[in-house]
Amino acid sequence: MQNDFFKYQAQTTQVAAGFEVEKAAGSYIYGKDGKKYLDFVAGVSANTLGHSHPKIVEAIKTQAEKYLHVMVYGEYAQEMPVKLCKLLADATPGNLEVTYLVNSGAEAIDGSLKLAKRFTGREEIISFHNSYHGNTHGALSVSGNEYHKREFRPLLPLVDFIHFNDERDLEKITEKTACVLLETIQGAAGFILPEESYLKKLKARCEEVGALLILDEIQPGFGRTGKLFAFEHYGIVPDILVIGKGMGGGVPVGAFMSSAEIMHSLSHSPKLGHITTFGGNPLIAAASYATLHEVLESGLMDVVAEKENLFRELLVHPKIKNINGKGLMLAVNLGSPEYTLDVAKRCMEKGLVVFWQLYRNEYLRISPPLTLTFDEIREGCAIILEVLNEA
Repeated sequence: MQNDFFKYQAQTTQVAAGFEVEKAAGSYIYGKDGKKYLDFVAGVSANTLGHSHPKIVEAIKTQAEKYLHVMVYGEYAQEMPVKLCKLLADATPGNLEVTYLVNSGAEAIDGSLKLAKRFTGREEIISFHNSYHGNTHGALSVSGNEYHKREFRPLLPLVDFIHFNDERDLEKITEKTACVLLETIQGAAGFILPEESYLKKLKARCEEVGALLILDEIQPGFGRTGKLFAFEHYGIVPDILVIGKGMGGGVPVGAFMSSAEIMHSLSHSPKLGHITTFGGNPLIAAASYATLHEVLESGLMDVVAEKENLFRELLVHPKIKNINGKGLMLAVNLGSPEYTLDVAKRCMEKGLVVFWQLYRNEYLRISPPLTLTFDEIREGCAIILEVLNEA
């Protein structure tokens, strides 16, 4: 299988591991080598409830026995997509009351940009240096790392970039700005948190000039920081919210939410302002509803801070420079990309899956399932410390 993987399946790097997966359950991935591996990555923040959570599996089975795809998005009323959108509206603060379901976080970013331009009638988009929003042409255009963009230009015009946490740059948001897009917590840059009242001042500036604030919660959403969405820690509500990854608990999904007034602008002049064949797929919606319901009702969010504290207590070592992030999205600074990649490889050999940050490879990624137990945290951290002592 590994030979066929490299021969027939398109690769994203020249150094893919090609690890052969047999099955996955809970916090563990089982390889065809007969070994089990504790997963501290959760499919890059996607498997919110771990692998093959029984409630998600049951929801998928139940829906599969009823029907799969029947019509393009927005034409037929289907039980699970409607229930999912209603639960999202009930669980989300402010006037984030209408959801547009799509297939991925990147598509949701593209849709949110179109929505902001359509509603405001403006063309300028402001994003942030070191931001990451996906890899479609639109999402890449508003991502703030030139290395990953250079070979794909020309991209969207009229996109300007400002610096995260720099209040002086807020003056660049003007009456020409349709929207300001940012990650509540910058992901690829190393899980960088907003400082003090920065988000409140950003929101106030947007309101002052009539620009819409779009928050990308594709990574921190769905309980990863201890609240359903990370912006709830900072006392603001965006005009448009973009979600994905952990929303599906392991299936491909994305969405953007806004007020009924704003979202209505995609339905006319022109009609079909955004259209997708498989967005709102009932099978995916069933899995997403089961995920969201479990996150809200299980109490898992209540112990995220305690689990974060245990990680920080255990991961103390001279080779660890600092730990960024919040909740169960932590970035461990090991000083250099080469060393971090070596540590990740050695951890895998000892039965622990860890990864690295896209832009800042010196940071080791820790983004496990919310269902990770305290004993599993101790087990995985012991492996990291063992590798740090050896490597």
